[in-house]
Amino acid sequence: MFNSDIGGDINFEYPISSFDVFGEIGYPIHFDIQLGDLFIVLWSVYVIIFTISILGPNKGFLKTLSAILTTGKLDTKSNYMIVITKWFSILILISAIIEFIQQGFGIVNVPPRADNNLTQFLYVSLSPIVEEFAFRLILIGLPLYFFYTLKFSMNHFLNSLWNPSRNLHVYDLRKVFLLIVLSGVFFGLAHILSGEYWSDAKFAQATASGFILGWLYFRFGLITSILVHWGLNYFIFSYVNFISQINHITIDAAFSNPMINTMEIIFLISGIISLSILILHYFYSKKSTELRIE
Repeated sequence: MFNSDIGGDINFEYPISSFDVFGEIGYPIHFDIQLGDLFIVLWSVYVIIFTISILGPNKGFLKTLSAILTTGKLDTKSNYMIVITKWFSILILISAIIEFIQQGFGIVNVPPRADNNLTQFLYVSLSPIVEEFAFRLILIGLPLYFFYTLKFSMNHFLNSLWNPSRNLHVYDLRKVFLLIVLSGVFFGLAHILSGEYWSDAKFAQATASGFILGWLYFRFGLITSILVHWGLNYFIFSYVNFISQINHITIDAAFSNPMINTMEIIFLISGIISLSILILHYFYSKKSTELRIE
């Protein structure tokens, strides 16, 4: 990206004076930092997060995948990356369904115009971390900690925010669902009420994404919501920029490239398979519980 003309006059050495969150909300930076430095910091954080997700929390990715292939049993809490892969494709599927329904009613989702493609690339890397801390950790994790904590220590506090379901004795899921719904609605509103806003059609998609990300945060921890959010923001966008550069076409034209369409079809198929497995697993678990009770 830095060796291309994607940013025009903006390159690796471009100074960053503030962080812009949701358009008009800017946080000034009182020390010298360059755009490339910030990219390095962000990618270092993502390398750490990806490493944690591959290795844990209970079993490594390959070991968990081997158990699924040999025994057919899926332990949803054994490995973060299994959860992330499954729910990423489900979220892509749900977003596509919402967009298809809205287009049927003539509602078109128009993204905000980017002033610069390189800085936009920066913010799609930064926003998963910032937004998951704001909308999931603060709006869901903190209230759950104060509702259900049985002991007060810094270690327990941090562990509870990292993975609420794993570290808190949550006995009333109604409060959890209420917090997830509220944070999801706020998440949707934030995408259409900020300075450089999406069109109103984005509200439904962002709200549905907020519901799923909120559930992932509660059930599996902050690392899963961050990486699913990162995948949703970053994965397609990175390939669109790549296609734009090698074909010397605009970003808008790159979204219609056959490679992107093929990737979207693969994600949709993967989402249908993942959702089907999730539903079958739910009914199988429910039936097994009923048989044990009888």
